[in-house]
Amino acid sequence: MKEIDWSKLSFGYMKTDYNVRCYYRDGKWGELELCSEETLNIHMAATCLHYGQEAFEGLKAYRGKDGKIRVFRPQANAERLQSTCRGILMPELSTEKFCEAVRMVVKANERFIPPYESGASLYIRPLLIGTGAQVGVHPASEYLFVIFVTPVGPYYKEGFNPIKVLIDRDHDRAAPLGTGHVKAGGNYAASLTSAEIGHEKGYPSVLYLDAKEKKHIDECGAANFFGIRDGVYITPKSHSVLPSITNMSLMTLAAEMGLKVEQRPVDYDELGTFDEAGSCGTAAVLSPIGSIYDPLTGHTFVYNDGKPGKWSEKLYHRLRAIQYAEEPDTYGWMVAL
Repeated sequence: MKEIDWSKLSFGYMKTDYNVRCYYRDGKWGELELCSEETLNIHMAATCLHYGQEAFEGLKAYRGKDGKIRVFRPQANAERLQSTCRGILMPELSTEKFCEAVRMVVKANERFIPPYESGASLYIRPLLIGTGAQVGVHPASEYLFVIFVTPVGPYYKEGFNPIKVLIDRDHDRAAPLGTGHVKAGGNYAASLTSAEIGHEKGYPSVLYLDAKEKKHIDECGAANFFGIRDGVYITPKSHSVLPSITNMSLMTLAAEMGLKVEQRPVDYDELGTFDEAGSCGTAAVLSPIGSIYDPLTGHTFVYNDGKPGKWSEKLYHRLRAIQYAEEPDTYGWMVAL
């Protein structure tokens, strides 16, 4: 294997040794299979290609300070995948089989797990697709579950430095009663135009407002949004917002640190009242937001003079310390292999 410069890893795909696959046929899931092939051979009439029967997850494995390998909250990812399956009518994979597949693929690619000192991690991507041929708009009869892995560095090139965010009123990520609350691929297809517009204007991320009234904060790109004000951690609650496992973890840690936690509809007008703001998710973990620009009004909301806020720093470092076994995992989040 070519020597990997772990310190220069981007958040991108790198070929690894194996992936894990499991087929759903005749009304039941088969056995997990280890595979070295990177491509999928599927029917041209597969429902994933025509009707969006596609779900995915994202989680990470870490090499801890003690040298052991641990995965962050795989049970929560299994449960969220099951929720997505219910949302777009796909057969649910049991939590036990999901976690077994995660364990199998990580162990098979152990040589690609970055060393502790690098600050990088092994990204794990479960994928579930409808493979049965179907011309009418109906659920498939056959499905394929795949997990592949790849070593990754920071999601944003800024790392933990604050990002600039652009408000986008011209596009919606998800409809109010649509699929925003599940991790279906169509939600991300809907966000590509906004993301590209933001990048062209120099903004690593865009902020969506609710699709119905444009009065409430929705998501921040492909991540959850949070704001901190007067000792309160505030994050949007909506059917259009994906329940982020990272955000759930940060809310737990915020309460542990003495912050009050509010998960509720967050008005646009509150953007000017926060002491700190950030986005959070598996890929970026926690990215402080330095500023949010609203092209409609021409106003820029600036947080903590464009620097990481004290609570954002505390939350980020506490979560990372748990993930890398630098501090005790009192919540049982880390699953050792």
